[in-house]
Amino acid sequence: MSKVIRGYPELSDRSRGWLRYLYRKATTDDNWDKDGSPHPHWDAVSNEPTSSWHRMDLRGSSYAIPLMSDTTPAWREVYGKVLDELLHRHTSYWAAKDWLDQIGNDPRRANYQESWYGLIPRHLRGEYDVPGWTANGVEPWGLQMDPIGADGNLFFKGWFLMMLGFYLYVTGDEKWNEPFDMVRDGENTFTWSHTTIADHLSLQWSKTAEGCQ
Repeated sequence: MSKVIRGYPELSDRSRGWLRYLYRKATTDDNWDKDGSPHPHWDAVSNEPTSSWHRMDLRGSSYAIPLMSDTTPAWREVYGKVLDELLHRHTSYWAAKDWLDQIGNDPRRANYQESWYGLIPRHLRGEYDVPGWTANGVEPWGLQMDPIGADGNLFFKGWFLMMLGFYLYVTGDEKWNEPFDMVRDGENTFTWSHTTIADHLSLQWSKTAEGCQ
């Protein structure tokens, strides 16, 4: 337990415990590339069908870091390390697995569990994909394997951009503004940076009045 000096900003015992957990979780070795597998402590079960993907845990794990860094900025190396590890995983195949693997319409859509049909217009039951099925390849956009460059998949790149902003805010480090590779699966390898993702999203919004997708 760190020594508390009264009169200075501090994290609560609970917040320090959460930070210890995040650091241990983020720095435990695993492999999110296509031939690897995330460590079991990354949640891919909760909130099915809309959010039951490993990257949702990356996103959720990032929220507390900027808030804690405002309270104890001297710990920025620890905060930066956690965010850097989250971001590195977000560039990997497993982070975009839904977009890369859910090609076309969901073959299960006529046989969803009953509770899922509440997410679907009643008159389209059995003929409409449940929210959470990304349906890469459907018309009018066709197959687009780049999860950032695609016309759709807004939530993937939007949350990733948010996390990139957290890292820059907390550390002041432009590391992620240098080109980095996404997905890294042979020909399905795509190069982006913090700025080029922001510019791409801005262009998508400006071209489509009702927004991306």
